[in-house]
Amino acid sequence: MFETDIIIIGAGPTGLFTVFEAGLLKLRCHLIDALPQPGGQLTELYPKKPIFDIPGFPSVDAGVLVDNLMEQIKQFEPQFSLAQKALSYEKTEDGQFIVTTSRGVQVKGKAIAIAGGLGSFDPRKPELENIGKFEEKGVEYFVRDPEMFRDKKIVIAGGGDSALDWSVFLADVASDVTLIHRRNEFRGALDSVEKVTELKHQGRINLITPAEVTGLIGDDKITAIEIEKDGEKSILETDYLIPLFGLTPKLGPLSDWGLEIEKNAIKVNNALDYQTNIEGIYAIGDINTYPGKLKLILCGFHEATLMVQSVYNRMNPGKKFVLKYTTVSGVDGFDGTRKEAEKAVVKSID
Repeated sequence: MFETDIIIIGAGPTGLFTVFEAGLLKLRCHLIDALPQPGGQLTELYPKKPIFDIPGFPSVDAGVLVDNLMEQIKQFEPQFSLAQKALSYEKTEDGQFIVTTSRGVQVKGKAIAIAGGLGSFDPRKPELENIGKFEEKGVEYFVRDPEMFRDKKIVIAGGGDSALDWSVFLADVASDVTLIHRRNEFRGALDSVEKVTELKHQGRINLITPAEVTGLIGDDKITAIEIEKDGEKSILETDYLIPLFGLTPKLGPLSDWGLEIEKNAIKVNNALDYQTNIEGIYAIGDINTYPGKLKLILCGFHEATLMVQSVYNRMNPGKKFVLKYTTVSGVDGFDGTRKEAEKAVVKSID
């Protein structure tokens, strides 16, 4: 069992920034996320698209913002449990929480911060009759470990950033990469489209458009797929099919936690600390709702800052916390590092 101060459910931008604000108060964090990497929607859906409303950044690519947040929190040594959902929680006799994930991992902490964005993400699955039979037996909805595709034949289906980017990446890993899309046009970053085009001309990616996967073939494991193009069907041998058609947000198991829900969002007390109807459980970022709520990243950052102050006060009753600006106090990491502003030179002038 992992032990921490704050269990953060969701490793999107709000969850990541929570680690920084908690670290300033000497609170440790453990993050749980259903996706295989940190960043939430920013990483999974539009890593190369610019965001224009982050203070101090006239424009910043979503993936770059995630990289910067990860660098910002590195000195606070957060723990991660990725590619797994937070299934259930229990409250201990001493008022702490134990969260159990879909992989059986347990995390014990003094507070829970739900920062799950729009909720847990479930993959949009193609409507194929026997697809459930081949899930994790040749059908993979996420690329959790690229090495599992080393020297294998793979087929990627989709036309967005994820399909394009993974096709480019896995061209250096798999023995054979085929990209299938139902249209000739792709909706993704221009440089990704250009890279796929270049790899196609080099013979390193097989591009089939407009076409659709219409069937899966195999016994215990997928061995081939059926493709329909221009009204004609053909068979293509493959070891893996990776359908990348986007994600559908859902509250998932959180909807069974006894939290007060309104229109698929968690109601919180925004007058004080974004606590839910269950003491010690907070909800911050896009997953919460209250009068005047705006689903913006910068609002999530604000909510995270106030939330960790409340956790600190719950953990240290009667202890007065004196807010110090980081420009004055500096930032001391759990790894022994320190960040601080350059000190003024004290020297007399002759």
